[in-house]
Order: sequence, then C-alpha cells, then structure tokens
Amino acid sequence: MSIFTKLITLFRGTAHEAGAAVVDANALRILDQEIRDADNALGRARDDLATLVAKRRMLEKELQNLKDQSVRYEGSARAALSKGDETLALEVATRISELESEIDLKTPQLADMRNAEERMHQTIATTQQRVENLRREIDVVKVNDSVQKAQAAVASQGAGAASRLGSAADSLKRIKERQAIAEEKFKAAGELEDRRTGADLDAKLKAAGILPGHASANDVLARLKAPKEEPLQLEAPRLQIEAQPVPADRKNEA
Repeated sequence: MSIFTKLITLFRGTAHEAGAAVVDANALRILDQEIRDADNALGRARDDLATLVAKRRMLEKELQNLKDQSVRYEGSARAALSKGDETLALEVATRISELESEIDLKTPQLADMRNAEERMHQTIATTQQRVENLRREIDVVKVNDSVQKAQAAVASQGAGAASRLGSAADSLKRIKERQAIAEEKFKAAGELEDRRTGADLDAKLKAAGILPGHASANDVLARLKAPKEEPLQLEAPRLQIEAQPVPADRKNEA
C-alpha cells in the first residue's frame, strides 16, 4: 500500500471521527429533526390516504351506477322480447354485456383500493405509535442529559467551590475575632472611665450597703420584721388663770 493510499485512509478515518463527534454532540437536535421529518411523512401519508378513500368512494358509486343500469336494461330487454322485438332486445343485451364487462373490470380495482386503504390505516397507526414512543424516549433522554450536564458542572467546580467555602469560613472567623476584640476594647474603656470617676467604687459600696442612702435587701427585710413603735401621747398644757385686782372705781360702783 502506497503512502498516498495510507494518507487517504487516514483522512477518511479522521473525517469519520470528526463527523461522529459532531453527530454525538448534536444527537438531540438530530433526533428532534428526525421526529419532525416523521411527522411530516405521516401528514403526507394521511393526505394520500384521504385521496385514496375519496377515489374508492367514487369508484363504489360508479360501480353501483353501472349495476343499476344493467338491472334497468335487463328489464328493458325482457320487455322487448315480450313484444317480439328481438333486434331491440339484442341491442339492449349488447349494452348489458358492455356494462357487465366494465363492472367485472372495476370490481377488482375496488377490492385492491380497499385493501390498500386498510394497509395504509394500519401503517399510519403503527408509525404514529412508534413516533409517540420515540418522542417520549427522547424527552427522557433530554432530562437525563440535563441532569448529567448539571452533575458534570458540579463535579468540575467542586474543588473550586470547596476552596471558596473554606475562604468564606476563614473570612467569617476573622470577622468574629475582630468583633470580639472590639467588644473587649469597649469594656476596658468603660472600666477605665469608672475607675477615673470613682463610679466603680460607688458601685461596690452600694452593693455592700455602705453607701448612705442605700438600703440593701437585708436591711429592708430587717425593718419589716421589727415591731412597730406606738406613737407618744402628748397632754395639752393646762392654763392657770390668776385673779386680777379690781380697780377702786369699779368697787364703788358695786
């Protein structure tokens, strides 16, 4: 085998692999188009069947008309024979023979048309069922394809997602640490301010019940248990009225 022949074979193999890869990548689109083509073919088959049914009905009517003519001419031939007119009866018999020949020719045609019509009905029904089954299978394949693509995307991004989650967790930890440090700074600043103003010492004295004006719970309870003291009854002072001397002029009047 020459080098040129091998190159041609290599080119054909590469072209085949490339074509197969393209077909595999667009398999669902190809299936959808094939389904559309099948639907179009079914539509044309239904049109052909409708045409066949119309022609079969026309042929039935034509055969029935021929048979009616044959029956009518038979009556006319008998009437001619009854009158002794054999010439007219022979002419009518010739027409009847022509009608019967035409009937014999078209009757098998009608039978063939009926058989073809029946076969077309069955073929269309079977094809329609196959198309519907194939369409359902394609729907399932599409769902599986979407799921597999999602799984592949998750798998391919899994490492990146894990690293991003780890980075987010580290960031959250650092934020919490900064908030805790800030909270401790606020507490320390408050304690220093209380120590500067003496508020911390006052709080301790109040808690111990030492600070004036502050009664602890124990002091209140002791006061409630102590007996009540009766209020002191104070007597009103008695007033002493001394006798005043009577003037001399009033004595004379008496």
